Amino acid sequence: MTRTSIAGIQGRQILDSRGRPTVEVDVTLADGSFGRAAVPSGASTGTAEAHELRDGDPLHYAGLGVRKAVQNVNTEIAAALGGCDAGDQRGIDDRLRELDGTAQLKRLGANAVLGTSIAVCRAAAAAARQALHARIAELSGTARIEMPVPMVNILSGGLHAGRGMDVQDFLAIPVRAASIEDAIHLVSRVRNAAAEQCRQLGLPTLLADEGGLSPGYERSTQALELMLKSIEAAGLTPGQDMAIAIDVAATAFKAEDGRYHLAREGRKLDSEGMIDMMEQWVKDYPVVSIEDGLDEEDWEGWKALSSRLAKRVQLVGDDLFTTNGERLGRGMASGVANGVLVKVNQNGTLSGTLDVIAQAKAAGYAPIISARSGETEDPFIADLAVGTAVGQIKIGSLRTSSTVCKYNQLLRIEMETAAPYAGMKALAGGNAS
Repeated sequence: MTRTSIAGIQGRQILDSRGRPTVEVDVTLADGSFGRAAVPSGASTGTAEAHELRDGDPLHYAGLGVRKAVQNVNTEIAAALGGCDAGDQRGIDDRLRELDGTAQLKRLGANAVLGTSIAVCRAAAAAARQALHARIAELSGTARIEMPVPMVNILSGGLHAGRGMDVQDFLAIPVRAASIEDAIHLVSRVRNAAAEQCRQLGLPTLLADEGGLSPGYERSTQALELMLKSIEAAGLTPGQDMAIAIDVAATAFKAEDGRYHLAREGRKLDSEGMIDMMEQWVKDYPVVSIEDGLDEEDWEGWKALSSRLAKRVQLVGDDLFTTNGERLGRGMASGVANGVLVKVNQNGTLSGTLDVIAQAKAAGYAPIISARSGETEDPFIADLAVGTAVGQIKIGSLRTSSTVCKYNQLLRIEMETAAPYAGMKALAGGNAS
């Protein structure tokens, strides 16, 4: 046993931001160093994501309990990793994957595996008296850390808001910010202005899963017009001070007939019709990033979309790539998209996530660290974004402790490190300024 040998692993069931169970893991090392991690959960999920193990017991949290995953942490995982060196992150993560034995971590559960992986990283950082972002920079080979540009939910629909709108999220990106503190302040002004605009228009101001407002518009152009009014009401200029990003989450409304059913708009579009709609958004509004504009298996449609828009805006694959190196490699070989959303629980281990980030950077794809709609008070992704210097982060709105804790962590890191702000050069698609 060395001082960084794993002496104990303890899992437990806690609740996420939607009141649903999730996994939390504690790791203690021989020298007493300690690491804890809580695992997020998504609503709009890709079929290729790592598997989230749920109990299925209807009498316990309506089947959403994670006691099986917790038991796996406390038995198999704890036994297999006992005495292992927490400083060997890749060795730990490889051991976890070998122990599970399935491609999508279906046996032990990606929630059990990921909670352990991140808790080990935290414990190792504590043992070395390192900041977490510094430990991640070391693991990822990052020479110069950066503060990321935030992509912040303002209006929400889709699976994040009971399908009140067809499109899932309309987000704000601060174009002229000089620091993360400045960026958060500017977006806060837009978020507050949007709430006031909704009140004045008699629209609901109830919060969606990620803290965005859910006005329930029938047409996406209505939401885009409200975004413009909110930016202007905040005393800012659309396109110059604040730009717009859109998360379409098209997989959620792709139907068996092969068309995209926009139920609220009362339209059914094929891939070309969807591309036409997105191209019109880019023409008429200061849209600089579009995520999951087409279904996760509509590869031909994605090729056409990328051919038409990739040089003008950032086209991000979330359900399309699911933080999976094989799917990202297929996209790169096909000339599909130019950005990848990075979600640690889609991948299942920290090392695997770092590999996808490196793969994206090497190919000139923009990686964006992202939260999930079911979040926890664990601010890990803030340190991940800084430590890997990806340049962009998508957390959610400036509401609820599970989201705000991550913005607060970014503010702390910026003050402690004086790390430079990435700015709009981090975006793909010719949006640098």
